[in-house]
Amino acid sequence: MDDRYDVVVVGGGAAGLAGALTLARARRSVLVVDAGEPRNAPAAGVHTYPGREGTPPARLAAISREEVTGYGGQLMTGQVTGFDRVGEEFTVTVDEGRQVRARRLLVTTGLVDELPPLPGLAQRWGRDVLHCPYCHGWEVADKRIAVLATGPLSAHQVRLWRQWSDQVLLLLHDQPAPQGEEAEWLAALEVAVVPGPVAGLTVQVDRLTGVRLASGEQVDCDVLVVATRMTARAQVLSSLGLTAEPVEMFGQVIGAQVPSGPSGATSVPGVWVAGNIADLSAKVIPSAAAGITAAAAINADLVEADTRAAVARHRRQREEAFTEAGWEQRYQQRPTVWSGRPNPQLVAEVSEVTPGRALDVGCGEGADAVWLAERGWRVTGVDISTTALERAARHAREAGEQVAQRIEWVHTDLLHGEVKEGVYDLVSAQFMHLPPQDRRELYARLAAAVAPGGLLLIVGHHPRDLWSRAHRMHYPEMMFTAEQVAADLDPQRFEVLVAQARPRTTVDPQGREISVHDAVLLARRR
Repeated sequence: MDDRYDVVVVGGGAAGLAGALTLARARRSVLVVDAGEPRNAPAAGVHTYPGREGTPPARLAAISREEVTGYGGQLMTGQVTGFDRVGEEFTVTVDEGRQVRARRLLVTTGLVDELPPLPGLAQRWGRDVLHCPYCHGWEVADKRIAVLATGPLSAHQVRLWRQWSDQVLLLLHDQPAPQGEEAEWLAALEVAVVPGPVAGLTVQVDRLTGVRLASGEQVDCDVLVVATRMTARAQVLSSLGLTAEPVEMFGQVIGAQVPSGPSGATSVPGVWVAGNIADLSAKVIPSAAAGITAAAAINADLVEADTRAAVARHRRQREEAFTEAGWEQRYQQRPTVWSGRPNPQLVAEVSEVTPGRALDVGCGEGADAVWLAERGWRVTGVDISTTALERAARHAREAGEQVAQRIEWVHTDLLHGEVKEGVYDLVSAQFMHLPPQDRRELYARLAAAVAPGGLLLIVGHHPRDLWSRAHRMHYPEMMFTAEQVAADLDPQRFEVLVAQARPRTTVDPQGREISVHDAVLLARRR
């Protein structure tokens, strides 16, 4: 298991697993840390979930976990005990021991149902002590349903549950008796009101049969409805400065949830919440939807961060790649950078040309210069890298003393060094890619170096190669067409002989044969 993830999801319920699934499908590295304490564990089935109606919660969670891991997400069983922010990342501590790092957090720890202090409630919770008619109403329809009054919300509960049964009681417990309009609609709905505090439950053969009043009287019922106080499991967020805030309904505080925006974003950058921790009333589907929404927002945020990092890296590489240090590093990383064969467009255009004096610009490891010298040319090979020139000189010596004597190797940066004007019968620049302004200035100086009647040969990677599988440094502004170079030549001084995109076959990094295009400019000095 890794120790650094794009996203750590805390909580493995519907919101957390839906968020993790969304992120895993977005090819994000994601870890779900779950303590294994689902709120809906006592329930027999999940309801109002199209396609999964009645599925046991544990089975639904198992299916979801398999889906997450199927897309590469990882799971960890444990209790997250703390968060620390380190720069742009978070350190997540699990079970007071193991730590993992995350670029973003999605917290879906849900809530805790705090039951009224009545003996026996907790043991029956989720079975015949209930709170949500949409979750359980169908299963207890037409049964005797008693609603335990705990505040103003209880009147709302009575009217809801009356939809499922005409045998609904209101147990006043410690609340005042209904008055006025409220008493009238209770009577109209035929809801009996039972005064006096409730002391406990009566259970026979593991089945609720009623409640026992403090007076000793027995009230028969099959289901007891209670309004829990729903408190978000948000303690772990306190280390990041996030706390749950009270939520009211019908004038009664029903719990606390963590404030967030429409996407689940909190006030702490990089931290999202979803599900019951952010929405006390959310059922399984809304919780899953919130997890998906938060995951999409997190991915968009990561895309922005990745783009900023890519731009910074691109700028840095562009600044460093074409410096002397950049080229030295490139050559020193590998014993051989180039193929050792002359560039094909040089061979195509110069094979039949009478030898004279040639300038090989950016000569690299010397293949072009050696090829020219073998055909009788006197060559000046210029490069910014001393390592490349050392290899080029060795290559020339291996070709024979006569070849080596025809080549002069010069270490210089032609962007700043001198170029003799009007002395070369051939000036060749093969794949010399530079920022546009630098390229135009250098090519103007190279054109000036051509002797009357001499040739200027400039070859580069055509911009369309960026569309292909060819491995090219992605600097579109440094790519050029032959026509662009030709347009910068003075037509009074140069006759353009060739200006075209010339295809050739090569092999991509995966060993597949592909076609690439060279931008080829050949011009003669008048």
